[in-house]
Amino acid sequence: MSESAFHLQMRLDHVGVITIDVPGEKMNTLKAEFVPQIKAVLDEARSHKQLAGLVLISGKRDNFVAGADISMIAQCQTAEEAEALAKQGQDVMAMIAALPFPVVAAIHGACLGGGLELALACDARICTLDDKTRLGLPEVQLGLLPGSGGTQRLPRLIGVQQALPLILTGKQLRARQALKLGIVDDAVPQSILLETAIARVHKGKGARRALSRRDRLLQGPVARHILFALAQRQTNNKTQGNYPAADRILQVVRIGLEQGSSAGHEAEARAFGQLAMTPESAALRSLFFASTALKKEAMASAEPRELKQIGVLGGGLMGGGIASVTALKAGLPVRIKDINLAGVNHALQYSWELLSKKVKRRQLKAAERQQQMARISGGTDYQGFSQRDLVIEAVFEDLALKQQMVSEIESHCQPHTIFASNTSSLPIGDIAANAQRPENVIGLHFFSPVDKMPLVEVIPHANTSAQTLATTVQLARQQGKTAVVVADRPGFYVNRILAPYINEALRCLQEGEPIEHIDRALVKFGFPVGPLQLLDEVGIDVGSKISPILEQAYGSRFSAPKAASAILADGRKGRKNNRGFYHYQRSRWPGKRKADAAIYALLHVKPQAKQSETQIAERCVLMMLNEAARCLDEAVIRNARDGDIAAVFGIGFPPFLGGPFRYMDQRGIGDIVKALRSLMQQHGDRFTPSEALVALSEEKMNFYTSAQS
Repeated sequence: MSESAFHLQMRLDHVGVITIDVPGEKMNTLKAEFVPQIKAVLDEARSHKQLAGLVLISGKRDNFVAGADISMIAQCQTAEEAEALAKQGQDVMAMIAALPFPVVAAIHGACLGGGLELALACDARICTLDDKTRLGLPEVQLGLLPGSGGTQRLPRLIGVQQALPLILTGKQLRARQALKLGIVDDAVPQSILLETAIARVHKGKGARRALSRRDRLLQGPVARHILFALAQRQTNNKTQGNYPAADRILQVVRIGLEQGSSAGHEAEARAFGQLAMTPESAALRSLFFASTALKKEAMASAEPRELKQIGVLGGGLMGGGIASVTALKAGLPVRIKDINLAGVNHALQYSWELLSKKVKRRQLKAAERQQQMARISGGTDYQGFSQRDLVIEAVFEDLALKQQMVSEIESHCQPHTIFASNTSSLPIGDIAANAQRPENVIGLHFFSPVDKMPLVEVIPHANTSAQTLATTVQLARQQGKTAVVVADRPGFYVNRILAPYINEALRCLQEGEPIEHIDRALVKFGFPVGPLQLLDEVGIDVGSKISPILEQAYGSRFSAPKAASAILADGRKGRKNNRGFYHYQRSRWPGKRKADAAIYALLHVKPQAKQSETQIAERCVLMMLNEAARCLDEAVIRNARDGDIAAVFGIGFPPFLGGPFRYMDQRGIGDIVKALRSLMQQHGDRFTPSEALVALSEEKMNFYTSAQS
């Protein structure tokens, strides 16, 4: 018999403390095989006749219960099997909720998914004020819904208006946020967590927390109808119908409110089972497992060097963002160098504003903001750089300038100091060409905005040492990033697959397709923003610098359409100078930006939607897919999994499709090749299917079963 994950300790004051500690695991997750263990520990507790109540607490250092073990879903072959899994979880929670004595959850660290559902089944919840404490129901991010009563208990606890956004987005709350919403009853320092929970047990079971008059009114039939209609409209606008879990969440919550808890639980389990079998959930779960595995992988054959101090060259948007994630997330001291103090001040302001938002939201105290800002300093010379273990360069995209930076760092820093370039397209081997210690030079390509985008590309060149690679990957992970190692080829991976996608959107514009029509087509396909809006955000001038490098390396399929140069010649750089494809003047409705009609006159076209949204999306996306296949064939990426993660995390490829390679597998390689050939006949040779795609199609194989995957 395996060791139990649940251990009861009876105290002299007759309070039983159940410690949750899954053997051999860093984090507590709930598994189906725990059901008899939970029943056994509750039976043991009930055998104590003077039992005052129970406290559930974690034996792990930094997590309560991080959720249910998702791998259980993969073992289900049918919707009925997945539904049975949900019902099993519901039964356990119902058993805890029905106990005749008070049960209090003492929460420290992650309390997510099934962990929060467990806590919601308790009579009260106490959590720590620690920054690691997070509460949420993130199942929707896996294409699922909370299946152990979460869709029923949370709305009853805090009201449907407060609960719906949490369940629909999977948002994770800090302690004070959870306390304000009423999800937890108290938030205390970790040192008195158990003591506070025990005191709460001694208060007795007590009545359930009453909803406010406003929340009670919102759960009435008239207000409820309006609330759900509004929620449905907002959900449709956000998901474009691509995420079935969102619709099922609304349906299940409503059933519970209108038909009662029993009907709600039954609908929840049934919906969970059906969603578990959808391709969207399979793709999202695949991404979750892939990114989790990637974060644990050793990327090099050497051990990383310990990092104590970091340098950043350039205080612009990228430099400021890089300094921020290094100091605030990795917790490492950062020294910034810029050619003028305005650049240094800009970088400092970047972090100050991020921290000030946290202070305003009461996620951070003003004194803590000062402590974190103390990790960042800067100047216009190399003072303070002699002890830097790694220096990240974020200067202009100019080869000679970057080579000069390498030389200066080698002169002012230690022999072991790593030089990491944030170039978006220049070959790292070229940047290291004149280096005295080329083994210390590597690419570390961040995406903007740095504090929000989860991906970095790590690019070793031919002479980069294994230790340099290992150390750079370690830093990226400390910064909270998902690091994907890519080959040192022009454009690397993300920009290489992005460029033909954006170029095709520009060609559609050049043909007279309206700007909003093009962007709406790709948003409906599943991208967070359309390609033209994305170009406005990134900077039209930035895109124009990358295209010639890619065209020189890979040929005419990367040649930018004439529209690009015409728009740039008109002084349009995008949002940064308030002149791009869209108007950026202040308006009453900032979320509803209008396209700048002057673009059409500039390109000598009359805007008219001649192609359907599906046709436009097909043209743009297939260009991206074709290039992704070439990247894998040329070993720019190590495998299809890395390519999928990088595309989703780096450019927002629709997560519900799982990434370019999983999407091609799901759709069928033969169908992709056929569609490319059809577009080739209509629009030219740039749509010629890659040799890799043709070969897979002829062999009737796919990416995840081929040797390349």
